[in-house]
Amino acid sequence: MAPRRRRSAYSVSMAATNRGYLPFFLLLLSPLITTSYSAAEAEQPVHELLLSFKASLHDPSGALATWSSSTPYCNWSHVTCTDAAAGIAGVNSSITVSLQGLGLSGDINASALCRVPGLADLSLASNAFNQTVPLQLSRCASLVSLNLSSAFFWGPLPEQFAALAGLVSLDLSGNDIEGTVPPGLAALRGLQTLDLRGNRLSGVLHPALFRNLTSLHYLDLSGNHFLESPLPPELGGMPSLRWLLLQGAGFSGAIPDTFLALEQLQVLDLSMNSLTGPVPPGFGLKFQKLLSLDLSGNGLSGPFPDGVERCLMLQRFEVQGNAFTGEIPAGLWSLPDLQVVRAEDNRFSGRLPEFPAGVSRLEQVQVDNNSFSGGIPRSIGLVRTMYRFSASLNELDGSLPDNLCDSPAMSIIDVSHNAISGTIPEFSNCKRLVSLRLSSNGFTGTIPASLGDLPVLTYIDLSSNGLTGAIPAELQNLKLALLNVSYNRLSGRVPAELVSDLPAVFLQGNPGLCGPGLPNDCDMPSRKHQGLALAATVVLFITGAVLLAVGASAMYRRLQGKNSSPWKLVLFHPTKITAEELFAAFHEKNVIGRGAFGKVYLIALQDGQNVAVKRLFCSGKLTFREVKNEMKVLAKIRHKNIAKITGFCYSSEGEVSVIYEYFQRGSLQDMICAAKFTLGWNDRLKVALGLAQGLAYLHHDCTPGVLHRDLKSSNVLLADDFEPRVAGFGVHRAVGEKAYRASLDSDLNQRCYVAPEQNFTKNPTNLMDVYSFGVILLELVTGRPAEQPASKDCSDIVSWVRRRINLIDGASQILDPSISHTAQQEMQTVLELAVRCTSVKPDQRPAMYEVVRLLQAP
Repeated sequence: MAPRRRRSAYSVSMAATNRGYLPFFLLLLSPLITTSYSAAEAEQPVHELLLSFKASLHDPSGALATWSSSTPYCNWSHVTCTDAAAGIAGVNSSITVSLQGLGLSGDINASALCRVPGLADLSLASNAFNQTVPLQLSRCASLVSLNLSSAFFWGPLPEQFAALAGLVSLDLSGNDIEGTVPPGLAALRGLQTLDLRGNRLSGVLHPALFRNLTSLHYLDLSGNHFLESPLPPELGGMPSLRWLLLQGAGFSGAIPDTFLALEQLQVLDLSMNSLTGPVPPGFGLKFQKLLSLDLSGNGLSGPFPDGVERCLMLQRFEVQGNAFTGEIPAGLWSLPDLQVVRAEDNRFSGRLPEFPAGVSRLEQVQVDNNSFSGGIPRSIGLVRTMYRFSASLNELDGSLPDNLCDSPAMSIIDVSHNAISGTIPEFSNCKRLVSLRLSSNGFTGTIPASLGDLPVLTYIDLSSNGLTGAIPAELQNLKLALLNVSYNRLSGRVPAELVSDLPAVFLQGNPGLCGPGLPNDCDMPSRKHQGLALAATVVLFITGAVLLAVGASAMYRRLQGKNSSPWKLVLFHPTKITAEELFAAFHEKNVIGRGAFGKVYLIALQDGQNVAVKRLFCSGKLTFREVKNEMKVLAKIRHKNIAKITGFCYSSEGEVSVIYEYFQRGSLQDMICAAKFTLGWNDRLKVALGLAQGLAYLHHDCTPGVLHRDLKSSNVLLADDFEPRVAGFGVHRAVGEKAYRASLDSDLNQRCYVAPEQNFTKNPTNLMDVYSFGVILLELVTGRPAEQPASKDCSDIVSWVRRRINLIDGASQILDPSISHTAQQEMQTVLELAVRCTSVKPDQRPAMYEVVRLLQAP
C-alpha cells in the first residue's frame, strides 16, 4: 500500500465533502447522475464496455486474457450470462462479472462497467486497488450483488450507494473504510446481506438505518473498533435477521429487550464489547433456530435467564469473561446438539449436572474460575465426543471419576485449584490425553505408573497435593514439556532422564527426593552429617565477617553521600558485570537490534561470555521495588524454549534494562531477512514447535500465567541446534501498562504482529499472543518477512496470504519455493494452522496447547 498517497487523496476528498452544502447537493444530484447517459453511450456494445473496463485494470497474471472482441463476451473467463444467446444475438440477460482474487489493481473504470445492461452481480473482492470506493458504482442500476471485500479500498462509505435500489447483497468487509455508516443506506429496503466487518467505521449508528432495513438476513459490523454506540433497539425490528455479528465493535450499554423478538436468529455474536447489565428475562425463549450464542468478553452481570434451554438447535454457548452469577440454566446441558460450553471467568455457582451420556455431543466444557461446588459428574467420561474438560479454580470436591477418560477423544483435563481428594485413578484409556492438571487439590497416594503408557501426554502438573512414594520411572517414556510434582510428600530417587533431559521439571517441596542436582544425592547420605561440625564453625566465622562488612559498608555509604551510584543492578544468576560497565557499553557499535521499547545491546563480560541487554526507553516510572518484584517473577521462569533472564538494572530515572542470555545465531528475524533464507523445513518445524511449547508454558504452566505481548521473530532467539528461545516476554510488567501501550503504538514496522483487537480491548488475552505466533508461522511457511514496507504487492504478510489462500493454485503461490516438494503436505498443514491462528475473531484461534498437539502430529 502507499499510505502517503492514500491519505493525501483522502484529505482532498474530505476537504471537498466537508463543505456544508455539498453532501446534500450530491444526494439531490445522484438520481440524475445515474440516468444521464447519452444515447450513444447506452447503445455501445457490451463487449466494448467490458473491454474499456478491462483497459483500466492492471492484470499481472493475465487472468483476463480471454477478453477479446473476437469472442462472445459470455464465453470470457470470469463472465457468466444467464441466457446462452446473450452476446451473440444481442439479447439482454443477467450478467455476472466475478474477478475475485486475481491480483488486479488500477483505477476502476466504473463508468463503462455500469453501462453494461443487465449487470446483476459484480465482485472485485480480494484484489489490490488501493483507492477510494468508486462513487460511479452507484450508476450500476441493475446490480443485485456488489462484493468489494478485502480489495484495499479506503476513505468514506459512499452514501450515493443508496441509489442502488435493487441491491440485495453489499459486502465491503476487510477494507480500510472510515467515518460513519451513512443513514441514507436505509433506502436499500430490499437489502438482505450487509457485511461491513473489519473496517474503521466510527461514530454512532443512526436509528433510521436499521428501522428501514427490515429485509436483512445477515448483518456483520464486527471489528469496527471505533464505533461508539449503544446496541440499536431497532435491530429487534428486523424479523428476517438470521446472522447478527457485532463482535469487537465498540458497543456499550445493555442488551435491548427488543432482541427477544429476533425469532429467525441462527448466530448471535455480541462478544468483545462493553455491554453491561443483565441479559433480558426470557432471552432465548423464541430462538428456536439459534445455533451459536457468543456474549463473551463483556461486563454482563446477574443470573443468566432461563429460556436458553428452549434453543433446541444450539451448538455453541459462550459467555466467558463476564460477571454472571447463580447457576447455569439446568436445561442447557441436555440440549441435543450442544458442542461447546464456555463459561469461564464468571461468578457462576451451584453443582455441575450429570450429562446425558450416550446422546450428548459435547466436545468441550470450560467453566474455570467460577464458584462451582460438589463433585465432578461421572457422566463426563461417557460422552464420546468430549475432548476438553476444564474446571480449575472452583470449589469442587469429592474424588476424581475413574472413567474420566472413557471418552476416546479426551485430550485436556484441568481440575486444578479445587478441593478434590482421594487417589489419582489409572488413566489407562486416555490414549489421546495431552495435558493433565490436578495441582492444588488434596490428592493422596502414589503417582500412577500407567501415565507413562499414554502416547501423547505432554504436560503433567500434580503440584501442591499430598502425594507419596516415588516418581515412576515409566514417566521417562514420555516426551514431556512439563512435569510439576512440587510440594507433595514424594521420596526416593528421581529418574535420571527426568532431571537431565526434561525442559521444565519442578521437584521442590519434596525433601524426601534425591538424585543428581538435588540437595540429597542418594548415594552418600552420611556426608552431610559428617560435615555438620565443620559447617557450624564456618558459619560462625562468616557471620562475624559479615557483621564487620556491614558496619564498614554503612560507614562507607555515609561518607559517600550524594556520590552514590544512580544505578541499581540486580543479578539472579552469577554474572561478572557491574552497573557502570553495563551502562558504559550502551553505544551504537554494540547495538544488535531495535524495537518498540528500545535497543538491544551485545555486551562482552569479563569472563569472555556474552549477554544481550534490552534497554527499555519507554519507562513507566515504576519504583525500584515494583520493577524488582515483577522481574523476580519473570526470572523464575524455566523452560528449554524460554530465554533466561539473568538480571536487570534500574536507574534513578526509572529506566530499566533487562539482561538475557545471548545466542550466537541471533534471532529468527535475522535469518528470515538475510539475503537468502536457507533454513530447511525440518529446522523450521523445530523452531515452530519449540516456540509453541515455550508459549504454552508461559500461558498455562506459570502461576499466574504470563502473556508475552510483544511476540515477533526478532524476539525468537536461536541456539546452535536451532532450538528456539522466546525472549522479550513480560516487558509490559517492567514498564507499566500505559508506557507499554504508548511504545507499542509507535512501532509501526511491527504492527503486523499485533492482533486486531489490541486497539480496542482493555484486557489482553492469550489469544493475542496466538495471533502473533500465527504471523511467525506464516514467515516460516512462506520464507517472507512479516513486514515488507517497500513491497508494491502487499506490506503485511497476513493480508498477502489471505489474498491468495482461496485461489485454485493459492498454496503454490504461498509456500516457500526453496523448500523441497516432499515437504509440501506438511507445509500445507502448518499453513492452515497459521491461518487459524491469525483469525480476525479471537475465539476462532486455537489455544497454544492445541497448537503444540497439532505440530507434534505426524
